[in-house]
Amino acid sequence: MESGSTVTLDRPSRSSSVERRLRVLSGIQPSGDFHLGNYLGAVRNWVAQQDTHDSLFCIVDLHALSLPTTRDGLRANIHGLANMLLASGLDPRRAVIFVQSDVREHTELCWLLTSVTQFGELRRMTQFKEKTSSQGDAVSAALFVYPVLQAADILLYDPDLIPVGDDQRQHVELTRDVAERFNTRYGETFRLPMPDIRAEGARIMGLDDPTKKMSKSSANPNSYIALSDDPDTIRKKIRRAVTDSGSEVVASPEKPALGNLLTIYSLMSDRSIAQIEADYAGKGYGAFKSDLAEVIVTRLSPIQEKLADLSANQDIAPRILGDGAGRARAIAAAKMEIVRERIGLSFGDR
Repeated sequence: MESGSTVTLDRPSRSSSVERRLRVLSGIQPSGDFHLGNYLGAVRNWVAQQDTHDSLFCIVDLHALSLPTTRDGLRANIHGLANMLLASGLDPRRAVIFVQSDVREHTELCWLLTSVTQFGELRRMTQFKEKTSSQGDAVSAALFVYPVLQAADILLYDPDLIPVGDDQRQHVELTRDVAERFNTRYGETFRLPMPDIRAEGARIMGLDDPTKKMSKSSANPNSYIALSDDPDTIRKKIRRAVTDSGSEVVASPEKPALGNLLTIYSLMSDRSIAQIEADYAGKGYGAFKSDLAEVIVTRLSPIQEKLADLSANQDIAPRILGDGAGRARAIAAAKMEIVRERIGLSFGDR
């Protein structure tokens, strides 16, 4: 589906039809430094979609509990991530921005959806298999049920599109399977969402290893650029970023490390890779990496200035998140009334 497209909804009580904007929903965990991969792979697209879609964006703090955390650490991460999202351009006047745990319907629907989710489906999820291969039975049950909660996050709001990276495609496919199974058993209830995966920037790789996705959980802080990194730190990390053999600045399958840096350069400068290749013909990696660092520093500067303002005004993010939770809860509560009625729950409320 093209960005900004509309769909026609037929209203049962009227012969005419009305158009609505497509709804998008996505979430991000509050689990540490917000980095360049998060911005380019997700939030940059979210910011653009605010003007073309009915947008809901969620800080998924309940998902963060699948890994060890502390009360103070979690609260600080939620507040810090909210500030970073706002500084990056998310606007509460154009999107609903909220914290997952502030809308209790997420956990209620999660439990109900476990009744139409198969054990084998969860056991085959890539993330769970990867964790159990290294940790065995020590992984938390929350990690096993994680995809069901993610399905609940999505289905509560009947979105059309789910902006995700390619590594999350499996989760959206499971959500569709669960929704379809629920609809078959209880009657048409949930819209089947589609993954919205962008070809460019969907998977930004680590600066130290182009085979691994950029991650804030990396043991090597030089593998990612945090949006809070100062200019000198950014320059140092780009200078140390691995490159491939040779010196020609040209994207090719044989140069995955350079290709990753070219993608970052392209997205941060809004210029094509072909244009960048032409600029550095015969110049080598040194000039390319030096200029890339400056492009990143310049692009992040206004974000960092806004972040400083938000950090100095600690009441702004909680107020926005509180308002967003109220708006999200109104949608979720109405949906749960339908879900309970379909299943046959809440008999005493009749």
